Amino acid sequence: MKIGEKNFSFGSRTYIMGILNVTPDSFSDGGEFDSVDKAVAHAKQMVADGVDVIDIGGESTRPGAKSITIEEEIIRVIPVIEELTKKVNIPLSIDTYKSEIAKKALDLGIAMVNDITALQGDKKLVNDIADYNVPIILMHMKGTPNNMQKNPAYDDVVKEIIDFLEKRIEYATFNKVKKENIIIDPGIGFGKRTGKGIEDNCEILRRLPEFKTLGHPIMIGASRKTFIGNVCGGKTLLPVTDRLEGSLAASSIAVANGADILRVHDVKQTRRCIDIVDSIIRK
Repeated sequence: MKIGEKNFSFGSRTYIMGILNVTPDSFSDGGEFDSVDKAVAHAKQMVADGVDVIDIGGESTRPGAKSITIEEEIIRVIPVIEELTKKVNIPLSIDTYKSEIAKKALDLGIAMVNDITALQGDKKLVNDIADYNVPIILMHMKGTPNNMQKNPAYDDVVKEIIDFLEKRIEYATFNKVKKENIIIDPGIGFGKRTGKGIEDNCEILRRLPEFKTLGHPIMIGASRKTFIGNVCGGKTLLPVTDRLEGSLAASSIAVANGADILRVHDVKQTRRCIDIVDSIIRK
């Protein structure tokens, strides 16, 4: 797959997507990079730490989050994109489901789109992806960020996610998105049960090889998610700042079970960890 000017050879190594949230309220790093200077500095550090692509997001998708206006999202992300396209030489991704945001970002040089709604949030976006001929990440989410963790339920979580993604792939390709431009994401933490003895996210990672039947590269975003705080904290939920070890463990299992891209906050630590995993399983 070509993302921007870079060729991604999935299967030969694991690629790291660094998270750049230019938001005041994201669950892990809200407010840390909500100015252009801070965002650019953090992006440069991720490049130095070995990131392969940077995903820029202007709207929080934490559990309970409410959507923001297009105008507000433009104010948050466009100035950052304008600077980063001049100052880093790796592909950039826009984390949005809104056609108007995606088009502005693509016109500025963004190389791919990460859509948490799998092309359901804005019916125009599928045409933009086809017209610009760029990669798209299709993610599974049960509900919306505002309500996704309000009593989600599944009979077979993996089967239901695979069925959903299969339908969204069919929708995308029917609307002239190239098959080779599609990446899938089972949506760790997005409308998945955690705590009280049910860990959908762990089951997804355990059964990740089943997603290979869809025939597309797999992205996993487990970094600092609530299930890590639940599993590692025992009876006490670990704070977001204390979930690195659990995140690295989840990432390692994901790669061993077939993940191609990891979307993470901690680029340096993940890069070092996954270099070892790759050297064991991909040689």
